[in-house]
Amino acid sequence: MSTLKIYEYEKCDTCRKALKFLDERGVAYERVPIVEQPPSKAELKRMLGFIELGGGDVRKLFNTSGQVYRELKLGEKLPGMSKDEALALLARHGKLVKRPFALGAKAGTVGFKAEEWKKLFG
Repeated sequence: MSTLKIYEYEKCDTCRKALKFLDERGVAYERVPIVEQPPSKAELKRMLGFIELGGGDVRKLFNTSGQVYRELKLGEKLPGMSKDEALALLARHGKLVKRPFALGAKAGTVGFKAEEWKKLFG
């Protein structure tokens, strides 16, 4: 994986801010529509590895403020799910994935915090 992949939703303001951030710094990336093409289970596992290095867990991958999250009552169900079950669910439902979902060869993060992105992507 040589290019940074940005899974994004075009109507998401946070995604637009992240893409503008990368454009302003000349960072090459591939845009992927997260709803139509959610990250694969393998990509989710890689991202989880980056998140776990920072002390996070699988819940950090979820868009907890989204409608689908609420409809599926994942606030109640997620604590009882295995990591594998949670990743499989994310791989099936792009709207459940926290965005933007930025995955590169040596770094990955979800959401957009300019200071964190500066450290990871320039």
